[in-house]
Amino acid sequence: MLLRLVYRALWWIVAPLAVIRLWWRGRFEPGYRRHIGERFGFYDSPTYTGRPLIWVHAVSVGETRAAQPLIDALLERYPSHGILLTHMTPTGRATGENLFGDRVLRCYLPYDMVGPTRRFLKQWRPSVGVVMETEVWPNLIFTCREGGVPLVLTNARMSARSFRRAARFGDAAKPVFGGFSRVFAQSDADAERLRMLGANDVDVMGNLKFDMTPPPALLALGARWRERFGERKVWLAASTRDGEEALVLQARAMLAAASDVGRRSLLVLVPRHPQRFDEVATMLEKVRLNYVRRSAWPDGDTPLPADVDVVLGDSMGEMAAYFSAADVAFIGGSLLPLGGQNLIEACAAGTPVIFGPHMFNFTQASENALAAGAARRVSDAGELATALADLLLNDDRRLAMRTAATLFAKQHQGATARTVDALGRWLDTGVAPQD
Repeated sequence: MLLRLVYRALWWIVAPLAVIRLWWRGRFEPGYRRHIGERFGFYDSPTYTGRPLIWVHAVSVGETRAAQPLIDALLERYPSHGILLTHMTPTGRATGENLFGDRVLRCYLPYDMVGPTRRFLKQWRPSVGVVMETEVWPNLIFTCREGGVPLVLTNARMSARSFRRAARFGDAAKPVFGGFSRVFAQSDADAERLRMLGANDVDVMGNLKFDMTPPPALLALGARWRERFGERKVWLAASTRDGEEALVLQARAMLAAASDVGRRSLLVLVPRHPQRFDEVATMLEKVRLNYVRRSAWPDGDTPLPADVDVVLGDSMGEMAAYFSAADVAFIGGSLLPLGGQNLIEACAAGTPVIFGPHMFNFTQASENALAAGAARRVSDAGELATALADLLLNDDRRLAMRTAATLFAKQHQGATARTVDALGRWLDTGVAPQD
C-alpha cells in the first residue's frame, strides 16, 4: 500500500517533466506536441454513448502492427461493437490510422495517474480493455478493477531480464499483475514468469505476430524495388538503433573486402526511429558512401544507379516492402543489449534472417526461428559480415533458409482465433457498461 501511494505521488512530480519532454521531442517529431490534453484524460469529443466498445491499447508501431490481425478479427466477429485504439507515441497513432482509417476510434492513453485514467474510462466506457504485450501500469490496472472494466493482458511476454526487475518489488508486484482479469501469454516461459509475479488465469495463446499478413500492395512495392535494384544482391538492416549503424557499416566494409559480390551488394538501412534519419544520413556522408533516401527516390521504373551503395529507408509503414526487396535481413536492436526487434514479419515475407546476441525481448520466437533453420545468430560485426558473405554467395543455402522462414511463419499461426474466442467471455453479451 505504501509503494502504491509513493507511486501515485511520484506521478505528480513527473507529469510536468513529461510535458516538457513531449515538447522537446516535438522539435524532431511534431506529433508529440499534438493532443497533449489526451495524455491527461481530456478529450475534445463528448462522452461516448455509442455501441458497446472494445478498447485495445498498443503503445507504439510494433504493438499496433501486432494488434492488426486481432482488431480485424474483432471487427468481423463483433460488427455491433465499436473499437477504440489507444497509443502512447505519435508513430503508433499514425500506424493505426494507416491500418484502420475510420474503422476504429483512436486517442492517446493517459499517463498512469488515477484522475486522468478515471476520466478516460468515464469518457469511453469500454466493455473490456485489451492491452498488448508488456503494458503493466499499476494505476491503470487498479482503476479499471475499481471501475468494473475487465482488463486483459494480451500477447503477453515477460523476458528473464524483465522478470528479474519486476521480482525486486517482491509481494508488492502481486496485486499489480494479479489485477488483470486474464493474461494471454505468448509462450510457456512467459506464462510461468507472469504467474510467479502474481498473475491469475494465465493461458498460453501463442504470438499474434505470426498472424500478421504482409499487405499485398507492400509486397508488390518491394518486388518493384527489387527489379530497380538490378542483379546485385541486397541485404537489409531493419530497425537499427542508436550505435548499431556504425556496426552495420563495419560489417558492410568487411563484406565488401571479402568478395566482388559483397562489394557490389546493396545495403538498405532502415533506422528504427524517424527522428534519427538525418543523423544516419550524416553518418553515411562522413564515411563517403553514396546513398539515396527512400523519400527522394522517385516512384516508377527508373533503375537505381549502380554507384549507389546504400538506400536509406526514411519512410514509415513500408517495412514489409523492405523485407520483400531483400535477399537477407539483419534484425536491429540485437547487436547491442537492446532486446532486438520483431523477426516474424521478415519470415512471413520469406526473407532469411540474421540477428545478434541480444534478442531477449523475442527469446521464444528467435530460438524457434533458429531451430527451424530460418535464422542465424551472430555475436558481432565480424560474424555478421561472415554470415552475409556466406548467404549472398550461396544461392542454394539462401533459398533453403527462405523456404524455412516461410514455413516457420505459417506453422505458428492461430493465436488470433484463440484470443478472440477467449474474449467472448465479455463480448458475446454485447452489453455496454452503465454509468
